[in-house]
Amino acid sequence: MASRKKRKQRQRGVAQDRPPSRSEQRDAQARAALVPLAPGERPTVVTVGAIVAAVNGVATLVVYALGVDVRGGDSPLGGTIALAALSFSMAWGMWETRYWAVLGMQALLALTILVFSLALVVVPTIWWALVEVIVIGAAGTLFWFMVKAMARIQMPSRDQ
Repeated sequence: MASRKKRKQRQRGVAQDRPPSRSEQRDAQARAALVPLAPGERPTVVTVGAIVAAVNGVATLVVYALGVDVRGGDSPLGGTIALAALSFSMAWGMWETRYWAVLGMQALLALTILVFSLALVVVPTIWWALVEVIVIGAAGTLFWFMVKAMARIQMPSRDQ
């Protein structure tokens, strides 16, 4: 009886004999069209994301300092500082074109889209609905364009 490892190797060998599917061909074309980042290059969308993260960090601290009641009660200083620190570290990481920072920004954008979409269910006025739709659209657009930037950041140079 053949081991699982040998069966898998045989299956992979058979799979290599078949012609690639249309989706595999499109994936290969998309990968071939990607251009690796030049040394010191930063995609525009990553720069925009870094600026958004830095502004978010500053806004978090300013809102706390002004005493704006965001949650319906006192906001803890520790949580505010942690959120601002996270935003600033993400801004620095994206400015330095770090993959982890772009991935973290995408995670926060996805959460933002989710929270604002759910908030549309209980929107008090049409103006709040408009603000929420604008935030969802902006976050979705930034998320979408960061996907290709992440692929370029992760991509090894073609010289290797």
